[in-house]
Amino acid sequence: MALRDLEFAATDELLRDDVRRLGAMVGGMLAQQQSPAFLELVEAVRKAAIARREQGAPVAALAARLAEVPAADVAALVRAFAAYFGATNIAERVHRIRRRRDHQRNDEAPQPQGLEAVLGELREAGVGLDELRALLPRLSIEPVFTAHPTEVVRRALLDKEHAIVERLVADIDRGRTPDERRADEARILLALASAWQTSDAPPQKPSVGDEVDHVGFYLAKVMFRALPAFHEVFADAIEAVYGERIEVPEVVHFGTWVGGDMDGNPNVGAGTMREALQAQRALALEQYRRDVRALAGVLTQTVGRVGVADGVLQGVQAYARDWPDIAAAFNPRWADMPYRLLLELMEARLVATGAGDTRGYAGVDDFIADLECIDASLHAHRGDHAGRFAVQRVLRRARSFGFHLAALDLRQDSAVHEEALAGGEARDATLAVFAEIQALRRSHGAGAIGLYIISMARSAADALAVLELARQGGCTEADGSVPLDVTPLFETVDDLEAAPEVMRALFDDAEYRAHLRSRGDRQVVMLGYSDSAKDGGLLASRWALQRTQIALTALARGSRVRIVFFHGRGGSVSRGGGKTGRAVLAAPPGSVDGTLRATEQGEVIHRKYGIRALAIRNLEQATAAVLQATLRPRALDPREGQWHEIAAGLARAGREHYRALVYGDPRFDDYFRAATPIDVIERLHIGSRPSRRRNAGIRGLRAIPWVFSWAQNRSGLTAWYGVGTALQQGVAEHGMATMAAMARDWPFFATLLDDLEMTLAKSDMAIFECYSRLSGELHQSLFPGIAAEFERTRGLLLALRNGNALLAGDPRLRLSIRLRNPYVDPISLLQVDLLQRWRAGGRQDDGLLDALYATVNGIAAGIQNTG
Repeated sequence: MALRDLEFAATDELLRDDVRRLGAMVGGMLAQQQSPAFLELVEAVRKAAIARREQGAPVAALAARLAEVPAADVAALVRAFAAYFGATNIAERVHRIRRRRDHQRNDEAPQPQGLEAVLGELREAGVGLDELRALLPRLSIEPVFTAHPTEVVRRALLDKEHAIVERLVADIDRGRTPDERRADEARILLALASAWQTSDAPPQKPSVGDEVDHVGFYLAKVMFRALPAFHEVFADAIEAVYGERIEVPEVVHFGTWVGGDMDGNPNVGAGTMREALQAQRALALEQYRRDVRALAGVLTQTVGRVGVADGVLQGVQAYARDWPDIAAAFNPRWADMPYRLLLELMEARLVATGAGDTRGYAGVDDFIADLECIDASLHAHRGDHAGRFAVQRVLRRARSFGFHLAALDLRQDSAVHEEALAGGEARDATLAVFAEIQALRRSHGAGAIGLYIISMARSAADALAVLELARQGGCTEADGSVPLDVTPLFETVDDLEAAPEVMRALFDDAEYRAHLRSRGDRQVVMLGYSDSAKDGGLLASRWALQRTQIALTALARGSRVRIVFFHGRGGSVSRGGGKTGRAVLAAPPGSVDGTLRATEQGEVIHRKYGIRALAIRNLEQATAAVLQATLRPRALDPREGQWHEIAAGLARAGREHYRALVYGDPRFDDYFRAATPIDVIERLHIGSRPSRRRNAGIRGLRAIPWVFSWAQNRSGLTAWYGVGTALQQGVAEHGMATMAAMARDWPFFATLLDDLEMTLAKSDMAIFECYSRLSGELHQSLFPGIAAEFERTRGLLLALRNGNALLAGDPRLRLSIRLRNPYVDPISLLQVDLLQRWRAGGRQDDGLLDALYATVNGIAAGIQNTG
């Protein structure tokens, strides 16, 4: 199978061209960096992998070909394949931008799932401009970046990838001259070659400071520039649909856990909270200084040519008194340019802010006031097209990001609070955290602190404990109220089922109700997708999450509390991953209520927010879905009562089958450690926190390495095990017609099956069997049942959808997987061989481990779902 043999849609021909072009450049780089003979080896292995996929050759034939690879070439071969599908990843992301541009250029119908398309649908459904305008002040989209270790690409390599993206975007429509194209290719080759000469993994685990820097890359380099453009797209869409231009408030803000997630991480505490916000403040001030300098070059209006508001002139005089040295150094030729003078002085004040000088801005509000003064002056003196637009972009950033970039959430295990209240070892550290929270609110502003999240919340006492510890730590306002949004996190299936009773008890508690009044009668509840799926399997997790949202939405309505759900999603299907817009629309009616707050982590941050145009598109899709789910939620189907009963039965059956293997079979822990690369993953330098909680075995392992391991061995077991048995029982009890109707007409069930189908399509039982054989005698005992469950799940999913092939309805994703398979498959088989040799040699920190690290990186990039 050559690239020309794959079926590309007519609209994807330029994607084919980009994949071919980048592939050729990778090949040339490999020949130059390694040798022509090495490139021939890569091609021979690739052809063997294609034969296995396209011609039905046995896995053993490909494995035999790989066994001939000299040991000295194994790591380089793995990296070579990773370079090829890394190029494919880049080409596909750039093609998404191209498709969006095609929609805009060709004046076709608005791009599906975008703001203009969805607003048009809402208008057809009877939503008027006044109804939309009334929702906007409480519309809130808040991605929360976490440091959870699922990103296996180091920052230096992300920068090089970004350089390649920029060059492809520059020629996205093939408008470059031959000389420009040659220059682009030279820069791409530079990035490819220097990336090849850079180690995939850093020599040590990242510190919290490194993680702050990593997240700061996306916040400061991408989102800081993208957010004003997103709000303009929103305003444009409203005008296109309703014919009127209205002011769109700042509906998008960002949160972060980096430096504040104490749950199970002894490296995080009061000190890292302070360091994280200081680092974010420095990044924000740096961006504002750049903006202010740019404005000074634009706003060169001179007195006498155009009017200038007195406020601007008075600002220059006042600042000149505070900054006489700066004023004295002004170029005399600027004397008649009041905007420029004020902006130069504002930059000096930003510098002072970062240095802790008392002459700096006390907070972002004062900086905003200066910008608003300039904006009003321009508006009053014919400046709408003479620089005001640029000022408004900076204003938009200041209102969205403040001086803190992203609100810092805090998270701690409920057991730590219990120990602190009992006077245990955790007391002093815990009280220091609350004291630091209050200090940071004063120094960085109230908006710099996000939620206080209680992991493993199981009772009303867990939330009340936070209020008591906050008071003891001095985190209170003058009236004695605690200025924190206390947020229980319900993680396991049992905890999710108990959540309504826990929240009812809180709402009935006089002390907590008084606290809620001080927070505007708004309660945030976090829902845990990861641990609930690890606990009970996918079906039990998803149904528990759905039921909990239904019950808590009704409880909040009856208690006159506005409830906000915070979705703790990961990147993989097992941890709540999937398309955000589709998940929002599948949520219970009334549960969205104008708000979407969800975690983003690892490779998901990179995929969604690594390129400005794609970041805008992702925000647009999320916002459009929230608008639709809030303004015109789907009507309840009269069959949903029956479907709920069926779903509950499916969840029970799936959970029983899943737990019987994972927690009920005493052999499974040993099988897991042998049939997955968990021992390599535990040694990866990709996160600052430990890979497990306090308990031993699978129970104590965190959900991320658990899911990551089963993704690496190409089984995807955590997403589908137990589902086939549950579906089989559902069909037997309720009939195929009823189950198929659920799959077709119930968004909750349809979305679950969509996510499941993607995982099944990326799984490969033949390759997984090679990993399973590493477990010795356990393979014969456990693999047949696992493989049978996979086939059962696959067969029933296709039957419910009346299909004969996975992803038949999503040809782009199907093509994407086919493009990568010839490169991922050899890496997987090489990983199996390396695991066997490394373990036999006593798991030493040697060249074998380095090669294994390379396979982990390669497989993760190839399947694009890690943890």
